[in-house]
Amino acid sequence: MSFTSWYNRTLNQIWGFVEDRTSMRKWALRPQPQFTFKPSYWTGGFVVTAFLYQVVSGMLLLLYYQPSTNTTLTACGQPVGTQSIAPAAWCSTYYIIHSVPMGQLLLSSHLYGAYAMIFLMFVHFFRGYYLGVYKAPREFSWMVGTLLLVMTLGMGFTGYLLPYTQISYNATNVGLVLALRLPTVGPLLGPFILADGTSQGLLSRMFDAHVLLLPLALGALLYAHIALFESHGIAPQATSDPLQRRRFTEKEDKQGVPFMPHIFWYITKWGLLYVGLLLGIAALWPWNLPTYVGNLAAAGVVTEPDWYFLWLFKLVDFAGVTPVLAIGITNVLLLYVLFLPFLDRTKRTHPRDRPLFIWLATSLVGFFILMTVWGGETPGQQIALMSIVYTIGPIFAVNAVVTGLFYWRYRRSYLRRLQARESSFTGSYSPPTPLSIDPHRAVAEAKSGE
Repeated sequence: MSFTSWYNRTLNQIWGFVEDRTSMRKWALRPQPQFTFKPSYWTGGFVVTAFLYQVVSGMLLLLYYQPSTNTTLTACGQPVGTQSIAPAAWCSTYYIIHSVPMGQLLLSSHLYGAYAMIFLMFVHFFRGYYLGVYKAPREFSWMVGTLLLVMTLGMGFTGYLLPYTQISYNATNVGLVLALRLPTVGPLLGPFILADGTSQGLLSRMFDAHVLLLPLALGALLYAHIALFESHGIAPQATSDPLQRRRFTEKEDKQGVPFMPHIFWYITKWGLLYVGLLLGIAALWPWNLPTYVGNLAAAGVVTEPDWYFLWLFKLVDFAGVTPVLAIGITNVLLLYVLFLPFLDRTKRTHPRDRPLFIWLATSLVGFFILMTVWGGETPGQQIALMSIVYTIGPIFAVNAVVTGLFYWRYRRSYLRRLQARESSFTGSYSPPTPLSIDPHRAVAEAKSGE
């Protein structure tokens, strides 16, 4: 007997004993098909792993962080014996980096973990978009996932201010200006965000949102997302068949791999790999704390948000784009994503059968990457109208041509295969099926007339 067989049999025996004594099978997550044991099927699990690390590392940072703009008696990097004029929020961050054992590793991994979580959320989102997992009966699961993405970006925005550096303070003010200039909604948001209008009020609100309000919202939405996932199960593989079942039966579930202990250890393996890579990156490239708010040496600091908001930051630099228009464009994109299940009504899930929506997704990916790089290279630089057209226009045009060519080529080859199948059913040859005729219906009619 091989070691793998012995190990799996022993593990099943041990876990069978545990399940018998704890009834764990009643509350463990549902089994999964064997074909899902690929990293691409567990992007959502990676996001949950990143979220859990952020919770743990954030709780450790809370032991030392002080959300205050008042000055402290701590030297904060200045000569010994001199009183610091730096805010307590910045000084406590400085203390974490330079005085807490492994504090810089903890703070750097928390920062890079936030970046990783946002990046993984985008990967998870676009994977679901391309494979059409938002289609019935998973519409509400997609909408909850979209809200999770928004909450995650909100966590990034509120956490950016907490070290209380000059660059984060400037970028937060730019973001607040964009939000407060919204018609009707902006004045209503003002008192909740700005508090009493002081810097301390703003920092306190950002701190409360980052460590309490948004994590509670994230936890509730994550619970709803997992509950909906348990209700419908994992989405079947993408297909061109409009008659494909979108749920696995109870019998098929029983034939799947049980969550405990197999899936649990599978996720744990990837989770430990994620934490190891994160700590390695944080150790090799530790984050350096920029100067504090109010430092006269920071007069020339360029206002720049974190990378996930650079595209919006650059959009405001475009000629003719006001803050209200930029926020309006963002809201339109959000509404499009939120209600995508009700816009894409075709029953086919394969990307090749949804050229319009695939073109939109690919164009948006190119647009976000270009705007992010553009915003980082030329922060605050105004862009003329013709430069906008010549730079962004080719993204949408080239994607339209490429998507159209692939779709045309696919339709030709696919219809030839269907025609061959139809001929095998009828025993006779007929001209190719026109594009306006549903190829699956043609095959079904051929079968019924057999």
